[in-house]
Amino acid sequence: MSSKSSHTAISGAGLLIALGIIYGDIGTSPLYVMKAIVPALIDPKLVLGGISCVIWTLTLQTTIKYVLLTLNADNNGEGGIFSLYALVRRRGAWLSAVAIIGGAALLADGVITPPISVASAIEGLQAKYPSIPTVPIVIGIIAGLFLLQSFGTQIVGKAFGPIMFLWFSMLGILGATWIAKDPTVLKALNPYYAYDLLVNYPGGFWLLGAVFLCTTGAEALYSDLGHCGKGNIRISWTFVKSTLLLNYLGQGAWLLAHQNQQLDGRNPFYELMPSWFLLPGIALATVAAIIASQALITGSFTLVAEAIRLNMWPKVRLNYPTDVKGQLYVPSMNRLLLLGCIGVVLFFRESSNMEAAYGLAITLTMLMTTILLTVWLWRIKRVATPLIFLFVLVYGLIEGSFLVANLVKFPHGGWVSLAIGATLMSVMYVWLKAFYIKRRLTDFVKMEPYIEPLKQLSNDESVPKYATHLVFLTSAERASEIEQKIIYSIFQKRPKRADIYWFIHVDTTDEPYTMEYKVTELASDDVFRINFRLGFRVQQRINLFFRKVVEDLVRNKEVDITSRYASLSKQHVVGDFRFVVLEKYLSIENDFPTMEKLVMQAYFYIRQFISSEPQYFGLDTSSVKVEKVPLVIAPVREVALTRIA
Repeated sequence: MSSKSSHTAISGAGLLIALGIIYGDIGTSPLYVMKAIVPALIDPKLVLGGISCVIWTLTLQTTIKYVLLTLNADNNGEGGIFSLYALVRRRGAWLSAVAIIGGAALLADGVITPPISVASAIEGLQAKYPSIPTVPIVIGIIAGLFLLQSFGTQIVGKAFGPIMFLWFSMLGILGATWIAKDPTVLKALNPYYAYDLLVNYPGGFWLLGAVFLCTTGAEALYSDLGHCGKGNIRISWTFVKSTLLLNYLGQGAWLLAHQNQQLDGRNPFYELMPSWFLLPGIALATVAAIIASQALITGSFTLVAEAIRLNMWPKVRLNYPTDVKGQLYVPSMNRLLLLGCIGVVLFFRESSNMEAAYGLAITLTMLMTTILLTVWLWRIKRVATPLIFLFVLVYGLIEGSFLVANLVKFPHGGWVSLAIGATLMSVMYVWLKAFYIKRRLTDFVKMEPYIEPLKQLSNDESVPKYATHLVFLTSAERASEIEQKIIYSIFQKRPKRADIYWFIHVDTTDEPYTMEYKVTELASDDVFRINFRLGFRVQQRINLFFRKVVEDLVRNKEVDITSRYASLSKQHVVGDFRFVVLEKYLSIENDFPTMEKLVMQAYFYIRQFISSEPQYFGLDTSSVKVEKVPLVIAPVREVALTRIA
C-alpha cells in the first residue's frame, strides 16, 4: 500500500493525521467566537441565541454542506476549490471567474488566520500578567513559524495529531464541567433561540458576522481531502464537533452564571479554566494556534501550486523539502504571507480588532464553492432539479445572510482582507487573460515541410554545430504543428545545427497526479517530439523527466545519443544537451485594445519579479539559452512617412 493510500484509508493513524492537519482553524475558534458575540453586557437572551446560532451553523454549514456533500466532489481523491473547478471548468468559461474569486479570498484568509489564532492564545496571559506586551510575542511566534517552512513539516506534522487530540479533549472536558454546573444552557440546542436572536433581538441579525467565525475552517476540510481521505475526515469530525459543542455550551454556562455583568475584557474561553491550569491551558492554546496557522500556510502553498498549473498564477519557484507526496514549499508565497501576517498584527494589535477583518473573505470562498458545487451536482452528477433548487435556496440564503452580516465589518477592518483578496484576484485575472492573449497570438505552422530541411541542416558540416542535442519547449498541442518562432530560431536567427532535435510539450491534466509521456519520431534518429501529461499537483521537473525518457529510448535502442564527432564517437561519449527557451517581450510595434494593453503591461511588469521559465520547469540553467522574441499584438499597419528631396 502506498503512503498516500495508507493516509487516506480509515485507520487510527489516518484519524490522528486528520486531527493534526485539518481542524486547526475550526478547532481554535472557541478562543474568540463567544467573545465576539458577547462583547460587553452578558444578556442571557444573547448568550442562548448566540450559542444556538453556533450549533446550527456548525450543523448546516460544516456537517451537511462540507462533510456530507462537498467531500463527495473529489478529483481523484483531491479536494479544494481549484480541484472542484478542474472538474467543472469545461461547463462554462465564466466558472474561471468563480474559481479566481474563491481562490484569492482563501489566500487572503491565510493572512488573517495566523495573527488572530496566535494573538487570541497569547492574550490569555493578560489574565495572569495584565501588563504583558503581547504584540512582540505574537510577531516572534509567527516569524519563527514561517522561517521553519523551508525545512519541511514532516517531523512536526507527526506530532500534530496527538497534540490536537489533547486540545480537543481539553475543550470537551472544560465545557462538560461547566455544563454540569448549569444544564439550563442545553436549551440552546433548540433552533428557536437562534431564530429569536436573529429576528427579535435588537441588531441580532448583524451578530451573524461574529457567529460565522465558528465555521471559518470548514473550507480546510475540503482542501485537505487528498491528505486524509473522506472516511477519516467524517469519523474524526464527529469527535471534533462533539468537543466543540461541549466547549461552546460550557462557555454559555459560565456566561449565564455571570449574566447582567459586564464582560470587561475577560475571555469566556479562559474563564472556564481553574486558575492552576491557566498557564498549561494557554501553552496548549498557543501550540494549537501554531498548528492552525501551519495548516493554513501549507494549504496556501498547495493552492498556489494548483493555480500555476491552471494558468492563474505566475510560474514561481516551487521547492519540495521532503519526500512526502504533496508537501511543498513556495518561497515567494512564504515571504508574502509572512509580511502580510506581521502587517496585520501591527495594524490591528489585538485579536478583538482582527475579528472585524476576519470572516468576510472566507464567506466569499464559501459562496464560490457553493456555485461550483451546484454546477457539479447539476451537470456532472445529474442530480434532480428540485433537489438542486433546494440546495441553492438553503445555502444561498445561509451564506448570503453571512455575507450581508459580514459586510458591516467592512469599515472596521473588513476592508483589509478584501483589499488583500482584490490584489490577489487582479494578479490571477491578469495571468489567465494574458495566457489566452498569448495563445491567440502564437502562430503555428505545419511541421511536415520542415522535417527535410532539419535533416539537411543536421548534416550540413559547413554550419558550425550548435549542440549535439537541441531541445525546445513547444506549446503546440498537435504533434503535426510547431510555433513559427521556433522555426525562425532554428533556421534564421542563427542557424542552429544539431545531431538530434527534440521538441517537448507539457500538458497539464485535470487529474491531480497523472505522470505519462508519449514519444513521436518525426524523422528517424534526427527529430523527436515528447508529450508529457502531468497532473496539476505534479512538480514540473522537466530536466529529470526528459533524462528518464531518453534513458528509456536508449535502452530500447530507439535512439543513439552518442556524440557524432568522429573522435568522440569512438570513445562512446554522450553528446551534450542544450535547451532553448523562447521568452516573449512586448513589442513596441503594437496597436491593440486598451484593456488588452493594460493586461499585457501588468503581465510583463509582474514577470520582472518572478523566477524565469527555465527555473520553473526545473531545467539545468547551465545548459539553457534564453532567446527574446517579440509579442506583437495587432501591429500598426500603416505608417504615414513622407519622402522629401
